Amino acid sequence: MDRREFLNDSIGVAAAAGLPKPMQRLTPAGRDGSIGTAHLLELREGLRSLYQLDDSYGGGDVLSLAIRHLRRVRRVINTARYPEALGRQLQLLGGETAEHCAWLAYDADEQDSARQYWGEALTTATMLRDDSLEILVLAGLSLQASYEDRPRDGYNLARAAQDRATRYGSPMLQSLLGVREVRALSLMRDRKAATKALAESMRLVERDGQGRPTPEWAAFHGHAELDYCQGHHYLEIGHYPAAVNFLRVALAHQDSAYGRNRALYRLTLTSALVKAGEVDAGAAYAVESLEHLEEVESGRLMKRLAEVKSLLDKVDAASARQAADQLTEYVHAKEAAA
Repeated sequence: MDRREFLNDSIGVAAAAGLPKPMQRLTPAGRDGSIGTAHLLELREGLRSLYQLDDSYGGGDVLSLAIRHLRRVRRVINTARYPEALGRQLQLLGGETAEHCAWLAYDADEQDSARQYWGEALTTATMLRDDSLEILVLAGLSLQASYEDRPRDGYNLARAAQDRATRYGSPMLQSLLGVREVRALSLMRDRKAATKALAESMRLVERDGQGRPTPEWAAFHGHAELDYCQGHHYLEIGHYPAAVNFLRVALAHQDSAYGRNRALYRLTLTSALVKAGEVDAGAAYAVESLEHLEEVESGRLMKRLAEVKSLLDKVDAASARQAADQLTEYVHAKEAAA
């Protein structure tokens, strides 16, 4: 599927789901350029549709839609007339949209762009003194820091987000932020602290419903994510059979709506299987993952795919060589179609 076809299909999915297209025409403003709550709701529905497209298809081509949506929000903020209370909500929406652009850029592996948009979102959060947006930005920056092999930064950012989330009062949110901390601690090879943080995240999930509701952006978090976190932790510290067990469970329990996450789980499981000595099973998963990657545009996943190929290249087994060849062919085809 080429980029234009993917983009058109993505918009079609949003429309078929009863969601407004991010680029559809807004309700006309008044003669004096004034707007009301209906405009805010339409813009917020556009952002919600982008969240759902990202969950299913990854950040690659959804990013361009999100950037256009952010430009629209900025234009409304700076050119329309509205009451002060509505203005604050529009500014907050602008910050949330910038944050989502950052997330999509991160997933597309465009890290400098991600930093730029997260910086814009953090500025908005500071200006509005909005803890929820600040938590969201810090959580994203923590994940990016770990991804870029800056685990100490990832840990500090996760702890800063947790400090603010304590006041927010959502157990599921605190659990998600704990997972970001576990990721950083695993990379730092601090097994004891990572295990403790993971146990706390699991305890918090069991308290779901006892505090404030989970923010919409954190709806993906749950038992599957915790199983994946534990499996990834074991993979980082070299306990490969244990990693395989938890990653299998995570993949089995992950909702099919989260296509990008399921693809990520598959590739991580492939690595664990090969490192655990189950080369034939790992090679089979690697090849099987290609079908699922066809539905997703994510630079992070392509980077993980390259890591899996490199791992298979080092194994002296027919199944590994065949799988590595198929992965190479797939990557070349993707590059040619880009």
